[in-house]
Amino acid sequence: MLALNYRGPYRVRVSQKPDPMIEHPNDAIIQVLRACICGSDLHLYHGLVPDTRVGHTFGHEFVGTVVETGSSVQNLKVGDRVLVPFNIFCGTCYWCQRELYSNCHNTNPQATAVGGIYGYSHTTGGYDGGQAQFVRVPFADIGPTKIPDELLLEDAVLLTDAYPTGYQAAEMGDIKEGDTVVVFGAGPVGIFAAKSAWLLGAGRVIVVDHLDYRLEFVRKFAQCETVDFKSVDDMAIHIKKMTEWRGADVCIDCVGAEAEGSKLQRLTGVKLKLQAGAATVLHWAINSVRKGGNVSIVGVYGPTLNAVPMGNALNKGLTLRMNQASVKRHLPRLIEHITAGRIEPHKVITHRMPLEEAADAYHLFSSKLDNCIKPVLIPPGVNV
Repeated sequence: MLALNYRGPYRVRVSQKPDPMIEHPNDAIIQVLRACICGSDLHLYHGLVPDTRVGHTFGHEFVGTVVETGSSVQNLKVGDRVLVPFNIFCGTCYWCQRELYSNCHNTNPQATAVGGIYGYSHTTGGYDGGQAQFVRVPFADIGPTKIPDELLLEDAVLLTDAYPTGYQAAEMGDIKEGDTVVVFGAGPVGIFAAKSAWLLGAGRVIVVDHLDYRLEFVRKFAQCETVDFKSVDDMAIHIKKMTEWRGADVCIDCVGAEAEGSKLQRLTGVKLKLQAGAATVLHWAINSVRKGGNVSIVGVYGPTLNAVPMGNALNKGLTLRMNQASVKRHLPRLIEHITAGRIEPHKVITHRMPLEEAADAYHLFSSKLDNCIKPVLIPPGVNV
């Protein structure tokens, strides 16, 4: 099969790899119909995630058709079209029983934090991802969800990560009716967080970024206010000016390790790797939110230390909540929002490219070229 093949930082190519095989009775083999490139994939591409090994296939956002099942699979049959959450989870461990699917212990037992994730280095279990023609899906009776007939395929692929992550980002902010919500980052997750904030009762939504095309897009998609951080001297003061000097009720970090906006943070967190990514947005969020406010974090950081102003968070009495999204828990509500016409996730997809051109797609997305918001890869031989 053709599959993306990681060769080192800024080097990916598509090459032939062996077809995946059933390794456990509860496995399924999926023929991939669509696979997105996620902003988190860029952290791998840029060499910022530990233990990303040469030969690894990326891709944790994919949908496809079941072409083979293990002997114990009961909930799927050959021919089913499924969306596959980016979390790999067993459904039975302590954390899965509490719907913390992103923290499943059995799919990444050598880790003390995150569970298994498709195509996201050996720190999350070493599972190959879906930027390929075929992918092995463990715990096939638990993770995959059949795609409803009324759901567009490109809406379904955004339900594997980007939309649920944005929704959970807003949910963890514990938004109350009328709250002012500031979302840092106008990538796909930030766009969905802004839209979800309205659905959860926000009275005002402000999105911060610096790329004009992304700010224009989020204004139209999420009907929000925007701030170009490059035009702002001090983010906390600017947000306080916008909120009668009180600060936002909720601040959401949808950026993570590669944040711009501070030369010192970029130097120590991205160039020298002295901390687990640039903590710029963590500073902005903690310092911009009001006393007693909520900070929600879904931006990805590495597993080591970051220079974070915890003293400010303590003295302001803040609530900080964070996690990888537990996709499966959100799917019923999010599918309802789509079918009711409240949101059209597929509209964030700006580029559709053949899998064979994945290297060009990564360059386009990484370098913010051609007004790229979200690229999707289409494997050869796919007719839908």
